[in-house]
Amino acid sequence: MPASPKKHRGMDRAAGADGDDLTVRNVTGKELSQVEELSARLTTLVEMLDEKGILNKKEYHRTVAMRLHEISKAGAIEELDEEL
Repeated sequence: MPASPKKHRGMDRAAGADGDDLTVRNVTGKELSQVEELSARLTTLVEMLDEKGILNKKEYHRTVAMRLHEISKAGAIEELDEEL
């Protein structure tokens, strides 16, 4: 059973899928959702890896775009298949 979110000094904490804590931070009065925070974390990680020469940011973005296109296309085909 997943842990319920707990309040800690102005922050919400919820257990992530791999057991680590994803902290939803309060920035300029607006609480960030887990999706917004995860997006910021991934963007930061990609930028750091690109700066260190471990990852090519342009290649990463192209690969992600292709993967999203494949997933979207597969979902559309699945919906068409269900309609038939």
